Amino acid sequence: QVQLVESGGGLVQPGGSLRLSCRASGIIFGLNAMGWYRRQAPGKQRELVATITSGGSTNYVDSVKGRFTISRDNAKNTVYLQMSSLKPEDTAVYYCYIRSAQGVKWGQGTQVTVSS
Repeated sequence: QVQLVESGGGLVQPGGSLRLSCRASGIIFGLNAMGWYRRQAPGKQRELVATITSGGSTNYVDSVKGRFTISRDNAKNTVYLQMSSLKPEDTAVYYCYIRSAQGVKWGQGTQVTVSS
């Protein structure tokens, strides 16, 4: 059974930084893309924040470009999201995901709150 465990969320002041981590455990075949979504409010659609392929290609939503950096450690099946210059509108529950030959798996979500 593949499981994703996230960590690193919390409360931070505007302009601050946080680093999210997500480690995938279990037997994983053909791991390809890894990334992060966020849901900014209950009932609001989940938004794709950043993705990274097995080859290291990255993609970001426009609102985080230049502020967030996604990276991965293939040996550890772990994906990271370094978030800098955080804004109140970045407040959300952040979910990691992986795409593999077994389909798409999701983490449980971690809350990020940006507030003074």
